[in-house]
Amino acid sequence: MPEAASMTRCAHCGAETGNPAFCEGCKRLLEIPDTATPFELLGLPVAFAVDRDDARRRLLKITRAIHPDFFGTESAEVRALAESNSARLNEAWSIVSDDIERADWLVRHLGGPDEQTERAMPQAFLVEVLEWNEALEEARANPAASAPTLVTLATDLNSRRTDSLSALAQILTPLPSPSSPQLKRARTELNAVRYVDRALSEIESLRLAAARK
Repeated sequence: MPEAASMTRCAHCGAETGNPAFCEGCKRLLEIPDTATPFELLGLPVAFAVDRDDARRRLLKITRAIHPDFFGTESAEVRALAESNSARLNEAWSIVSDDIERADWLVRHLGGPDEQTERAMPQAFLVEVLEWNEALEEARANPAASAPTLVTLATDLNSRRTDSLSALAQILTPLPSPSSPQLKRARTELNAVRYVDRALSEIESLRLAAARK
């Protein structure tokens, strides 16, 4: 079962509130605990599967309650808190709304390895990497002549990225137990996606460089 979003008790009126950034009862800003998760800030259970439209509706609702523009006549302390809470909310959205950032956060949250500790990629992926690296090396030497190859390579990379995202969803749904070996598998798939994203970025740069010549 996903971790449920926790309740926070308002420091001003004592009422329980579903969001650590503000109190729905007295409408006052709260100081967000350092331990509050991105999912808590959006009122969502901790899980890989996220309804992005629902999450965005929650983001907009909370933004309307805590945006610094609504506290322009308040004290400097309250304005600073509104800015801090808005920054935390935006950071939470950037994590929860992005498949890769969300998966990365979940692996870390559950005690899995980070990208510095575990650098490996799936074994089957490594054979493809060697071929892709050769194609990229040729394209670096002559981007204009390699234009058709770059198009094919980008298609292959995007397909592999989709496969890795599908694998991540399977590994992280339902969430593994803390420190499960499955978290290492998830990290290797994340490493594969990071490689693909770097390669796609370089392909785009090579194509733009060729077009300027």
